Amino acid sequence: MKMTRFLCIKFRRPFSSSFYHENFEEAIHLLCQQKRLKEAVELLHRIDRPSARVYSTLIAACVRHRALELGRRVHAHTKASNFLPGVFISNRFLDLYSKCGCIEDAQMLFDEMGHRDLCSWNTMIAGYAKLGRLQRARKLFDEMPHRDNFSWNAVMSGYVGHGRPREALELFRMMQELESLDLNEFTLSSALAASAAIPCLRLGKEIHGYLVRTGLNLDEVVWSALLDLYGKCGSLDEARGIFDQIVDRDVVSWTAMIHRCFEDGRREEGFSLFRDLIQSGVRPNEYTFAGVLNACADDAAEHPGKEVHGYMIRVGYDPCSFAVSTLVHMYSKCGNTKVARRVFNQMARPDLVSWTSLIVGYAQNGQPDAALHFFELLLQSGTKPDQITFVGVLSACTHAGLVDKGLEYFRSIKEKHGLMHTADHYACVIDLLARSGRFKEAENIIDNMPIKPDKFLWASLLGGCRIHGNLELAKRAAKALFEIEPENPATYITLANIYANAGLWTEVAKVRRDMDNKGIVKKPGKSWIEINRQVHVFLVGDTSHPKTSDIHEFLGKLSKKMKEEGYVPDTNFVLHDVEEEQKEQNLVYHSEKLAVVFGVISTPPGTPIKVFKNLRTCVDCHTAIKYISKIVQRTIIVRDSNRFHCFEDGTCSCKDYW
Repeated sequence: MKMTRFLCIKFRRPFSSSFYHENFEEAIHLLCQQKRLKEAVELLHRIDRPSARVYSTLIAACVRHRALELGRRVHAHTKASNFLPGVFISNRFLDLYSKCGCIEDAQMLFDEMGHRDLCSWNTMIAGYAKLGRLQRARKLFDEMPHRDNFSWNAVMSGYVGHGRPREALELFRMMQELESLDLNEFTLSSALAASAAIPCLRLGKEIHGYLVRTGLNLDEVVWSALLDLYGKCGSLDEARGIFDQIVDRDVVSWTAMIHRCFEDGRREEGFSLFRDLIQSGVRPNEYTFAGVLNACADDAAEHPGKEVHGYMIRVGYDPCSFAVSTLVHMYSKCGNTKVARRVFNQMARPDLVSWTSLIVGYAQNGQPDAALHFFELLLQSGTKPDQITFVGVLSACTHAGLVDKGLEYFRSIKEKHGLMHTADHYACVIDLLARSGRFKEAENIIDNMPIKPDKFLWASLLGGCRIHGNLELAKRAAKALFEIEPENPATYITLANIYANAGLWTEVAKVRRDMDNKGIVKKPGKSWIEINRQVHVFLVGDTSHPKTSDIHEFLGKLSKKMKEEGYVPDTNFVLHDVEEEQKEQNLVYHSEKLAVVFGVISTPPGTPIKVFKNLRTCVDCHTAIKYISKIVQRTIIVRDSNRFHCFEDGTCSCKDYW
């Protein structure tokens, strides 16, 4: 009765059986337009012999909305009503099953078809290719009586999309040999994508040359494929040339070019392009935001990250998008856990990336209690942690010296959460044990672990040996590291420091001789600080900065006050063949001290100072900066290669355990 009233209202005429049969096609068409597919399909059961047009309308609507079960009902109705579908209707059913991932149903129908046209074959090939069943797609391709460009493109794009670019290029070569076929934009885009995936710049340039020679009309897909090719092949300048030629750049092109700049280390160009994008009127999408924010996180560049965040707020953004997770990640990596948590708290349903970013952020920023608290909240929320989450949890335990708690979490990874231990987990637990001097347990784990120890594990063990002066185990760790990465100067330096602290100067000299003979040079320590959007870089003993005299003068005054407060320079790891006074002088001009002092004299009183260093901060600098923070009454944050150190009023967030 409901459907009857609908028809009467729609057509403004009294309802009758003949009226119903004459106008049901328009009613079905209208219902499909209104996305009322279920009601439209129900009409079929009131009609004796629906026409091909009715079936076609219904199937097309089911395909558009991926309404598989309703499509099955329409298909069943054709059989029940003894309707004999022609190739056109059969192809529509093939399209429905294929696009809904029911390729076996499509194959069954394909096998039943008395007559198949090119569209039938192409639909099946594309369906198999999309699902990654490439052997079956290729078999059908080889069997089909006639092929068109779509046939070739479907198989080629399937190969590219499922990690088999070389086979895509083999097919492209076959297609080139058939002079009767014109290479269109879709074919060339697939070939370019395959060249980028290998990557093979030479072949990509050949295709680019063909495009130029033939004067093909390059659409957005081809331009994007060319941009991707040069970017993935490391030819960023050529990629930029392609980008500059695109007249109507869409957000995909902008995003790809911006991301390539960041991946190639051209940070300023990436940020500049992002600013150009904003001014262009094209609105960035969540992929754009995520890429720029990840670049900010990698460089610990909080200021541009805040600008991106501000822009996202101004234009409005989806609070459930993964770009919001990247905001949490960015603020955590920049040491601003307060804002990271604020963004996190605004998320209706935080995803695992957000939880993990916050946990890792707290761990790296010397707040292990908060890291473990949020891990427990994660478990209570019903979110299942992954292996990366546990790296953050174990790191928090390591930095806090929570050895037994960390071992408990380590065991739970496999026993409670059903995850496999990764190399990172083993490196963390060895770091945990070695820092606390529990070397027997560390060796037992190393000797019995099911995977081969990696360089991070051995470096963690060597670091623990440095803290506790374990010479024998240090030799074992160093030997393993020399085999894995013989050119890494950090191993030589750490081993030499361990020998020096033990007074074994002959061994120190031997290590240095080995470095000289192999041409291994210690990586120079450098520190940098951003003042008024300008980055200032300092090396040890640096005198190149315009403010050098002011820095050294203020540093001299600070050194005097520090000694009055009880500071004693730690010269244990300074070259032993120089006088004690010279050792102290060498320590004074370490890069992080220069950067901190420059920050103090360049900013108003009370302004927090944030310095970054490419290596682990030395023990003496760590001690000195604690004194400086108290004397100048500043919060000083130093991010070294391992973690953040927050110095306030003479103490550090790491509690001298790092």
